[in-house]
Amino acid sequence: MSTLTAVLIIAAVVVALLAAGVLLRARTGSDNGTRSLRRRFGPEYDRTLERHGGDSESAHRDLSERVERHGNIRPLPLEPAVREHYTAQWTMLQERFVDAPRQAVADADELLARIAATRGFPEPERPDDQLAALSVHHPHHVESLRTVRRAAHSTSASTEELREALVDARALFEGLMAAGATGGTESVRARRVPGRKHGHLLNPKGSGA
Repeated sequence: MSTLTAVLIIAAVVVALLAAGVLLRARTGSDNGTRSLRRRFGPEYDRTLERHGGDSESAHRDLSERVERHGNIRPLPLEPAVREHYTAQWTMLQERFVDAPRQAVADADELLARIAATRGFPEPERPDDQLAALSVHHPHHVESLRTVRRAAHSTSASTEELREALVDARALFEGLMAAGATGGTESVRARRVPGRKHGHLLNPKGSGA
């Protein structure tokens, strides 16, 4: 084997090793990015991936853009009087559910959007931006707002579907009303949403708590 041939073989091996290293780093970086987004968004990650038809690159781009646009939002504090007002509004719409379930759900949609704006999220007039921002700060509960909005505008939603939408939305309400940072653990005590089955009032999801 000539010296030139040996040099060419060594050069080819070096190039192949460098290329493999680049691919490995890219794959590792991609895996780390996926884990980071999964940790941050939780169930919202899977919903976004599903909305993009399983295309992870599109889903990652979508989620990363949301973080870039809305990740720096620092929720504004609620004055005690405002907090009390919103709590009373939530309690009232839950009590109205028995007589006017569809209207109660529509009221919940409007109230949640108003509270979000008060906390410093985009205004209700920009619903897509508001949802995107909430998905960054309340990824475990933002889907409940989407559900409430669909139910409020649906002409075919059953009373039980409306009730479940309102029950699920309560977690987002409590998160938005938390005294500390968004998604904090301190929450407002809200009454159960009434519903009837076999003559008895139901707790959320029919639980006994």
